[in-house]
Amino acid sequence: MIRLFAALPVPFEIAEGLVTRQTGLVGARWSPLENLHITLRFFGEVSETRAEDLDLALSAKTSAGFELCLDGAGAFGEGEAMRAVWARVADSEPLSRLADRCETAARKCGLKPEGRKFKPHITLAYLKHTQAPAVAAWVQSHSLLKSPTWRARSFGLYSSWRTESGSRYQLERSYPLV
Repeated sequence: MIRLFAALPVPFEIAEGLVTRQTGLVGARWSPLENLHITLRFFGEVSETRAEDLDLALSAKTSAGFELCLDGAGAFGEGEAMRAVWARVADSEPLSRLADRCETAARKCGLKPEGRKFKPHITLAYLKHTQAPAVAAWVQSHSLLKSPTWRARSFGLYSSWRTESGSRYQLERSYPLV
């Protein structure tokens, strides 16, 4: 079994700017620069055979590259159940279509439909016992976050490996956006 997800990589200069914002929250496990990405679809634990099927399904159709930028910050969860802080990806129809393509690939490979609506973001930290007022203050202080526009030129199929220091991601396959 292998834990997989599809994601867009974040350019180094964008990720570097996000790392400077990773401060000020007690109980935050900040994501390292090399882990910053935009998840298109989390597939979870799949067999090697299903991983090969996903690869084929994801590579079956080409998509054009498109422009992206970041526009604000937020948190997942409410009150004491806040579990992550993130940078918001500005609305993008091509990005939504690419996420739909990944969802279609998952269903073709027999995976259950994603129950949550696609909300494009870059997770900056996972939270544990972080006080809600501190999270709200952090989100408010980063609400005007804006990034330069960048062009998405590829997306990938990544494996996720849990370690004592957090998850480590490895690019398994890359799919060009032409």
